[in-house]
Amino acid sequence: MFVSFFPRPRLFFPSAALWAALAVGLWYGWARALGARLGFAQHGPPVIGIAMFWTGPFLWFDLYYGLAVALFAGFWRLFAPHPWWRWSVLGSALILFVTYLQVEVSVGVNNWYGPFYDLIQAALGHTRHIAASEYYGLLLVFLWLALAAVFVGVLTYFFISHYIFRWRTAMNDHYVARWPQLRGIEGASQRIQEDTMRFSSTTESLGLSFISSLMTLIAFIPVLIGLSAHITQLPLLGDVPGALVWVAVVWSIFGTGLLALVGVRLPGIEFRNQRVEAAYRKELVYGEDDPDRARPPTLRELFSAVRKNYFSLYFNFVYFNVARILYLQTSVIVPFIALGPSIVAGAITLGVFTQITAAFGQVLSAFQYLVSSWTTIVELQSIYRRLRAFEAQIRHQKLSGIEYSPDPADGAMLEPAHGAGALPGMARR
Repeated sequence: MFVSFFPRPRLFFPSAALWAALAVGLWYGWARALGARLGFAQHGPPVIGIAMFWTGPFLWFDLYYGLAVALFAGFWRLFAPHPWWRWSVLGSALILFVTYLQVEVSVGVNNWYGPFYDLIQAALGHTRHIAASEYYGLLLVFLWLALAAVFVGVLTYFFISHYIFRWRTAMNDHYVARWPQLRGIEGASQRIQEDTMRFSSTTESLGLSFISSLMTLIAFIPVLIGLSAHITQLPLLGDVPGALVWVAVVWSIFGTGLLALVGVRLPGIEFRNQRVEAAYRKELVYGEDDPDRARPPTLRELFSAVRKNYFSLYFNFVYFNVARILYLQTSVIVPFIALGPSIVAGAITLGVFTQITAAFGQVLSAFQYLVSSWTTIVELQSIYRRLRAFEAQIRHQKLSGIEYSPDPADGAMLEPAHGAGALPGMARR
């Protein structure tokens, strides 16, 4: 799954994490200040709007990021040459960079909230004269930020689509070259044709969401800590330093633990769902060429297994979705509860209130990565288990226990054929 696309994955991914941590540490500890000494300092008040992307600090970060990527990619190009290194190493670095740009656009919009909503409050409260040019000028600032987000988003989607297909191509070539070893695995054709595509796209989506959440936390936690200075106290708790950050952390941990508990059975059910679907589809394909296959009694038996597993999946998703939706709906009012004492006391303006709720939403959403992605993680676990059987067969290892579980159609235990491969409980049909 990974060795086909990434150079020496067991070393590559830990080294990427360590290099990223080192680069971040050097940036905050030394490199950012060095940029100011080299002439990349910010002059004047903070820039609000699209111009923030070509200020000195932003340009210096772009140069720093490019140098860090060049050193890392150059090392792996020499240490472990790989035919897909341009896409796996440089392509991943580009995706990380555009994700960073999208997060910074969100920070720019959050900074824009303050002056814009303070202007609206001043206009509606008649506390000062507001010129039409000032109002529409701020709207134009937002428009440029929105257009930048759209432009970056469209190009990112186009590149990621190619990135995913390259990864699928690498896995496809890797498994096809070993087809004689793999053809005995139950649903081998589906696992190569469909699961490789789903694995690459799902892994990329989850990985990108995780990186985006991490970058959001890095960008917005300092913003939220600064805005917490406007919050006088929390309900029942009184004064708490960095109150809004603690509220987001505690509430996110609670939600993640809750959904992990109620969704613990879903990965296994999803795996069996793919297996019974593969058995039903396989019999139908055989029936296209062989009149003795795909007989109605056999198809009824196989479809009965499909129906039984789907009904089990639906039932388990009922209580999972109840817990998930209740938690997410409650999350909407959490910042309003936390801000209650400050709102009642009139301690914040409309602009500050909007900035706080937006920044709190970003931080809470980032902390809730597992909550938001749980159903996708369940799907990925199922796909991973199916492809992991290929890895076990290639390495002459024993299949995982779930491959030996009872046949959903008739309750018979399945035993591997050809050493560690096929599941005769299905292949017999």
